[in-house]
Amino acid sequence: APDQPPAPSAIASQSGGCGVAGGRMTDTRRRVKVYTLNEDRQWDDRGTGHVSSCYVERLKGMSLLVRAESDGSLLLESKINPNTAYQKQQDTLIVWSEAENYDLALSFQEKAGCDEIWEKICQVQGKDPSVDITQDLVDESEEERFDDMSSPGLELPSCELSRLEEIAELVASSLPSPLRREKLALALENEGYIKKLLEIFHVCEDLENIEGLHHLYEIIKGIFLLNRTALFEVMFSEECIMDVIGCLEYDPSLSQSRKHREFLTKTAKFKEVIPISDPELKQKIHQTYRVQYIQDMVLPTPSVFEENMLSTLHSFIFFNKVEIVGMLQEDEKFLTDLFAQLTDEATDEEKRQELVNFLKEFCAFSQTLQPQNRDAFFKTLSNMGILPALEVILGMDDAQVRSAATDIFSYLVEYNPSMVREFVMQEAQQNDDDILLINLIIEHMICDTDPELGGAVLLMGLLRTLVDPENMLATANKTEKTEFLGFFYKHCMHVLTAPLLANTTEDKPSKDDFQTAQLLALILELLTFCVEHHTYHIKNYIINKDILRRVLVLMASKHAFLALCALRFKRKIIGLKDEFYNRYIMKSFLFEPVVKAFLNNGSRYNLMNSAIIEMFEFIRVEDIKSLTAHVIENYWKALEDVDYVQTFKGLKLRFEQQRERQDNPKLDSMRSILRNHRYRRDARTLEDEEEMWFNTDEDDMEDGEAVVPPSDKTKNDEDIMDPISKFMERKKLKESEEKEVLLKTNLSGRQSPSFKLSFSSGTKSNLTSQSSASNLPGSPGSPGSPGSPGSPGSVSKSTSQMAAITTK
Repeated sequence: APDQPPAPSAIASQSGGCGVAGGRMTDTRRRVKVYTLNEDRQWDDRGTGHVSSCYVERLKGMSLLVRAESDGSLLLESKINPNTAYQKQQDTLIVWSEAENYDLALSFQEKAGCDEIWEKICQVQGKDPSVDITQDLVDESEEERFDDMSSPGLELPSCELSRLEEIAELVASSLPSPLRREKLALALENEGYIKKLLEIFHVCEDLENIEGLHHLYEIIKGIFLLNRTALFEVMFSEECIMDVIGCLEYDPSLSQSRKHREFLTKTAKFKEVIPISDPELKQKIHQTYRVQYIQDMVLPTPSVFEENMLSTLHSFIFFNKVEIVGMLQEDEKFLTDLFAQLTDEATDEEKRQELVNFLKEFCAFSQTLQPQNRDAFFKTLSNMGILPALEVILGMDDAQVRSAATDIFSYLVEYNPSMVREFVMQEAQQNDDDILLINLIIEHMICDTDPELGGAVLLMGLLRTLVDPENMLATANKTEKTEFLGFFYKHCMHVLTAPLLANTTEDKPSKDDFQTAQLLALILELLTFCVEHHTYHIKNYIINKDILRRVLVLMASKHAFLALCALRFKRKIIGLKDEFYNRYIMKSFLFEPVVKAFLNNGSRYNLMNSAIIEMFEFIRVEDIKSLTAHVIENYWKALEDVDYVQTFKGLKLRFEQQRERQDNPKLDSMRSILRNHRYRRDARTLEDEEEMWFNTDEDDMEDGEAVVPPSDKTKNDEDIMDPISKFMERKKLKESEEKEVLLKTNLSGRQSPSFKLSFSSGTKSNLTSQSSASNLPGSPGSPGSPGSPGSPGSVSKSTSQMAAITTK
């Protein structure tokens, strides 16, 4: 039991003699605190108020009401239920449960008030107020108390047709009380009552006594809710179970009876794919099927409160399944025959389909086993040769057989991927690549005929599990990751990528129908997973086979989801910030298909647009210098007009900063001097100021301007201007020597120059004059740059609001 709520003395000390809201007489006797029990089995205080009992029309019964003493609001409204067990504790506490996990307590300030309310509750329930609990609970003290009262077991009415209504009422009235349920169950067991009821069922059916059949339905349903294994064993015995199902066909809430027995005897057929010699096992299989049918189809959907009352039924089915799996596991002859017939070429197709379906159901049953039993089960299957058998089955033409074999394979992979890996590595030493189990799985994925590729999606998930290094770590064999990935990239990866390579020989996909696009998207998903988790294996494969170039051909697909998959693959590679990958991308000009797709997308604001911009923004934010230089040197002309985001201008700024640092090694020391002169007077963070500095200093300095935060205006300007003036003289000298730079590149070719990047002083001075015209020296402004949130700062052609100090 949980801890009791705090004692009521605490209430009395708060405001003794406080009156009821609304000018009524003070009544400390009825003053209470309301508590509810939380998930941690601790009592939560819901407030202090005054309790009363009255008839509530909405709840159709006498109820307890507690109104808050602070504002008269309703703290509690609870109907006094005739079947609820109320307990009085310590003279001033009343505790009860409203629902399975909702316990309530009233803590009274005075004993007299507690006694008054207790009398009201007992009056409604027809109990003597001298008791401390109003309903029977199953615990030792209760049983002893009933024994002391010399209460014998429950007496059942004689089992006659005329008394069915009385029996139904007795069963219904016993269900709310655990002790009465116990006594009813014992009485039913001892008197062989269930068999007598089933005899009356036959009489009622013969007489077509519908009223009697309806009562029998209620009685049998009530017996299920007694939750007793001993009763289930009688009801589910070979001689009784069909009659029990018959009783449950006559639901009073339905206009006509259901035909469950007809279905079980005529429609449902038991197929013995391998003869079962053990009669007990056969009987257990029949029984389990029928009980499962009762649970799933015959019994009405249980309410929340009835759910727990059927727990023993769930357990009955569960333990039956465990027993069946155990008995089949121990029958070596049965399993040997099963696998022999499965792999025998002489077995006809229909028989093989039945064998595979049986094995699939057998594996499904195993899911109910405890972990140690499941280990033994899969070990037995492994020893019997389930993986070689699956390899044979997967190589067959029958689609249904292959589908069932795939389901069995999924059970094995989910249970123990290492076992599957070990098998495929061993078989690689004896067999050719094209008949390896994993390659068969990949081929089935590639050849899935379902337009939605349902099977391919399942198989891709299994492959991902097999190549996931995360589930390789737990094995005793420390080299499993190295060995298996080495095997996979040598023997299997070429099979996985074959559809991709076959479809990307030209500048656009050779086949671009929906099903092909879906398949390629699945393959790309797995390759993207490999990029993230396989480090050097996938890196060598991508670079040696030029995989990224082939993937980026899919950017030209008419299916947006496939183009986005290709982009996501490249984004994952760039996200690694690996210079090996970066050099490969630059050497092969692999931003070209992305820029092409970006330009072809035009001004449409869609996922493609956002994803491409995000990729370039990542390069800018992470300051990947090699890629920044490559993009600006080769593609700036195509991207310079994009001004609805500041990403590309930000990349250009990064590029120019890099070039300045290369051309002027002393620039960094100059920047540190400037930074040392900065200090803070306002509430901005260091990051804000530094972002402002890096976003603006180079552009402005190129134009003869230097930006300083408004808060630094009171500083000695000469101290700051001296190093800037020296730097600007050097800068102007450099610019006069280098008026224009032509960068040789082309979107469609590698050598022919087509993008011209101009850094002419004319453009710069024009930008300066526009900028400085709108910002007089010393005018107030805010750091940062206009543009999209989080975009890099660059000086806008017309709206720069940065306070500036200009030096000529």
